[in-house]
Amino acid sequence: MDTHDLVAVSDRRQQHVERVLAAFFSDSHYRAKALGAPYAALWQTLERNASGGKRFRPRMVMAAYESLGGTDLDAAAHVGAAFELLHTALIVHDDVIDRDFVRRGGPNVSGSYRDIATTAGIPLPTAEHRGMSVAIIAGDLALFNSYRLIDRSGVDGLLRTRLHDILDEAMFVSAAGELYDVDFSIRAEPPTVDEIIEMEALKTAGYSFEGPLAAGAVLAGGSPEAIAALSTFGRDIGIAYQIVDDLLGVFGDEGATGKTTLGDLREGKRTVLLAHAVGHPQWAEVSDLFGRPDLTAEEGDRIRTVLEEIGSRRFAEALARDFANRAWEALVGDDLPGTVREEFRPIVAAVLGRVR
Repeated sequence: MDTHDLVAVSDRRQQHVERVLAAFFSDSHYRAKALGAPYAALWQTLERNASGGKRFRPRMVMAAYESLGGTDLDAAAHVGAAFELLHTALIVHDDVIDRDFVRRGGPNVSGSYRDIATTAGIPLPTAEHRGMSVAIIAGDLALFNSYRLIDRSGVDGLLRTRLHDILDEAMFVSAAGELYDVDFSIRAEPPTVDEIIEMEALKTAGYSFEGPLAAGAVLAGGSPEAIAALSTFGRDIGIAYQIVDDLLGVFGDEGATGKTTLGDLREGKRTVLLAHAVGHPQWAEVSDLFGRPDLTAEEGDRIRTVLEEIGSRRFAEALARDFANRAWEALVGDDLPGTVREEFRPIVAAVLGRVR
């Protein structure tokens, strides 16, 4: 399949998902209006915060589904939209945990309601509390309705139960990963590389890759072996993707990523880079700079220089390549048809291509 065909297929899948989400939010707006303007406004804010993403998780569902021979694209789009709504719930709540008020360059749910309150003359601490309170409500709505979208897919009986179980497992392990991430941020002893990898597997890979791929395979009627292979692929490619994302957060091209390379350093984000670096004496030269909210560009360059010199960048790049290669190995057995390898080869290549 050439690049033009890949783009056409991706666009077609996204259009299916967009229609499902548009219908869901239209119905929710109609219901909310009966309960008053403030509640209707909350749903409008939630819809804005669910818009504008790459719809990556629904694409994983539909890629697995179609590559295994599935043809009911409406059902697949509903299951994909369920994972997208789960993603919305998790990032809304994650922003509350991180006390962030901006997402994708604009106010998130917390920020929107904080700004409404400050405009009304409410003091900032109270306004921020109001914003985060409303965000918790919005995240709860998105979380619950992710399950409802599976109910609207048209599947029933044992198949619906299995899809609910996959979504439940994705949420269950993601919550564990979030808990470990929170604990890492306050723990005196830095986490090890293995602990970081396990946290990223739980927090991100489980609901972004492993769960959506398993759901698409189950919906298509894939064999237990095919489902297991795609799940393994999802876990390993998800870990590789997150390691690369953390690398780009420090060493990336801001023009290409749209993300500052100072944010993770100012936050003191626990990543494979940090876990590798803290074991080297030279890290002590910059350890007092890491995690400073007022870190300057020059200080950020000093940290990057140390990470380069002690080999932390090379270590993380090699680890990402290793997990991407493991992911590919999960696809090359006899349990999966060639259509699956054709479908996911570009994803492995894209992850590997982001490393340098």
